[in-house]
Amino acid sequence: MASTETRRMVQAAAAACEDKKGEDTRVLELDPADSAFTDFFLITSATNERQSQAIADEVELRLKREFGVYPNSVEGRRVGEWVLLDYVDFVVHIFLHERRTFYDIERLRKSARPVAVSELTETLKRKTLAARKKAPATKGAKVATKAKALPKKASAKRSVKPTKPKVKR
Repeated sequence: MASTETRRMVQAAAAACEDKKGEDTRVLELDPADSAFTDFFLITSATNERQSQAIADEVELRLKREFGVYPNSVEGRRVGEWVLLDYVDFVVHIFLHERRTFYDIERLRKSARPVAVSELTETLKRKTLAARKKAPATKGAKVATKAKALPKKASAKRSVKPTKPKVKR
């Protein structure tokens, strides 16, 4: 089962694809029994090589900024016909239209469940609400009362007894 963090990263990567005008963006949740190497495939199409490279750059940049993660490996960036970004828990595939129809990854992964980006968002909202309900409501109040109960620190200046200077005779 994919973690909440992985779902957030897939959602951010899909948003990056949409921002760079990726077409027909799809998310496939892979069956754990069928594929043990990753949880999701994010697949999108580009109209030319430069656009596919721009989409890949945007996905990398966004995931680096928001989550501090880098792809484990990157394939095909120089050519741009099929760019693959492997983030271990999910893989981003950026195809030119001709290459996508030729390889037809969606057909190869028949057991994968298509997931809409809106469904990812709803799942994340539900998990966030469930986590908030589980957390005790008084936790913040306890912290605040403990902070008030702590004694104030003594000032940095210490009272030092003046000593008599030693005089040599």
